[in-house]
Order: sequence, then structure tokens, then C-alpha cells
Amino acid sequence: MSTTDFTGRIDTVRLGGPDGPEVGAQGFGAMGISEFYGDTDEAAARDTLEATVEAGVTLIDTADIYGSGANEEFLAPFVAAHRDEIVLATKFAIERRADAPHHRGIRNDPAYIREAVENSLRRLGVETIDLYYMHRRDPDIPLADSVGAMAELVRAGKVRHLGLSEVTGAELREAYAVHPITALQSEWSLFSRDVERSAVGAAADLGVTFVPYSPLGRGFLTGAFADATKDLSTSDFRRHQPRFSGENAERNAALLEPVRKIAAAHGVTPAQIALAWVQQRSAVHGLTVVPIPGTRKRARLLENAAATRITLTADELAALEPIAGQVAGDRYPDMSFTSVAREG
Repeated sequence: MSTTDFTGRIDTVRLGGPDGPEVGAQGFGAMGISEFYGDTDEAAARDTLEATVEAGVTLIDTADIYGSGANEEFLAPFVAAHRDEIVLATKFAIERRADAPHHRGIRNDPAYIREAVENSLRRLGVETIDLYYMHRRDPDIPLADSVGAMAELVRAGKVRHLGLSEVTGAELREAYAVHPITALQSEWSLFSRDVERSAVGAAADLGVTFVPYSPLGRGFLTGAFADATKDLSTSDFRRHQPRFSGENAERNAALLEPVRKIAAAHGVTPAQIALAWVQQRSAVHGLTVVPIPGTRKRARLLENAAATRITLTADELAALEPIAGQVAGDRYPDMSFTSVAREG
């Protein structure tokens, strides 16, 4: 399969069961359009957004923290032009402050949720958000209070469906008892399989769609860089993630050999094999999986979409199975805000 001649549209699935919105089997993570991954090209980013609709990549994912709201504002013209063709997801809970640029607080209290949704609606230029996520969990706020406030947004017509991010299986079940949860978004890739401890099983039991973010391991699985400190710009946040620099990066780069070997056998890229592996978690675990790789280039968007047409054999899956257990370094310098920190 060529990575450059993808045509048509990807298959569709429904989020959260038969009554959920229909989306492409692969979504689009818009975070990198605004910041985090170095300099951006606005014209290329807008062309890439248009390619999502053309390819049937219709779940568009953003968050209020991305660019301190700039990402939502950037998406607004695209959303207005394609409102009936896309399913729009955004997130709240990570607080930034103008007076403290490096501050990252977690807010789950109902008053903050009500304020955050109004700000996102305004920036996006919409009356209703299709899928509204709690981006991170604050254990000091009762989950029933937070999800209850989110449910009020559904009743008010401001939000259609609810999602959670980086929660444990127990937390997902607790939240679902308050209001149905349509999607759970957490990191899941060949390098990151923490979610399989409890969250994946709970999502499968409840009929919740799993939306893996960073399915390409922040680009490391593609071979785009070997050492973040040496290869990436000073504005790229991956320079601060432990697994992508120094001895950790060197050890982790060696783990990519079976990915490259399988890619060569299929005539595709390592990125496509990594995405195909994530897509096939659906069959392995018995739940709907819609990964949201991000890119700022049309060619990469089409390459990613083509991965939905790759099927890995049992032997190939077995060859990839040990990788995550051998990865050196954590996902973040501070893992306290992730689900794995609360697994107990």
C-alpha cells in the first residue's frame, strides 16, 4: 500500500454504542496546530484540516488549554464551514494563568466547569459541543459533583455527549453511574499501555469508546526524531519528557526494530504499523477504538488514514507485544495527573 495515494474515506464507527454519533474510525488531534511541537504553519494546518473531512476523519479533538484557547479559536472557521460534517470534541480541567506561564492546575469543581464550557463555546463559535471531556481528574473533588455538573450541560443543550480523560477503570464506572460516558481518552500506543490495567476493561464492559491520544508515541514511533534534546527545537515540549532524551531515548530507539521490519514487509511506514496496532486493539479487547493522531501536514494526515486499511497478522502482533514493557522512562516528568498514579 502506498502512503501517498490514499483515496476515498475511511470506515465509520459510532462513539459510545448504537445511539452515539457516527465518526471516522480514526480521528484528528489538533493540539500541535497551536503549540507544544515547535513552530507552526497556519496555511499548512488549514489545508490539513480540510484533508480530514475529505478522508472521512471526522472526530476533531481540541482542548481549552491548547494555546490557552488559541487552538479553539483557530478551529472556529473550519468548524463553521463543516459543522454538519464533523463531530467536535473539546476538553476542560487544566488551568493556565496569564500571570504564571508555567502554571498547570487541575480544576474539576462545578463552578469552573460551567465557566469553562461557556468560554469554549464562545471561542469555537458554536451553540453545542458534541463531546465534552474532563481533561484530567482532581481527586479532591468528588467525581459525582464533576460529572453531575457536566450532565447539567447536556440537559441545557450546551453539550451532547460526555467524555473523560486519564481516569482509572474504577473512576470510569463511578462516573458512568452518574451519567453515561461516551468516550474515554487516554494515552495508548505501542510504548504506553498503562490503560490496559483497568480502564480498557471497564470501557469494554460499559460500551464506552476508547480514544487513544499520542498513538504514535509523540512521533517517536515514526522515527521522526531520535533524541528530543538534540533533534527538536527549544519550544518543543517533548524535550521535557523523560523517555525521549539521553540514555532513555537510545534504549527506546532500539525497540523500534520490529516495527520497522513489519513496515517493510507491508511496504508501509513505521507510523502506519503503530497506528494499525492501536486500531486492532478494538478486536483484541472487544471495544470501539478511535485513535486521534495529530499532524500539521496533509500528506501525513493521508498516511495516517491509510493505516486503517492495514491488518496485522497474529505473528506480527506477537512480535510487537513486548515493546511497551521494555520502554525506559515515564510519559511525563510528573505522572501524578495520570490514571496510573491512582491505580493503587
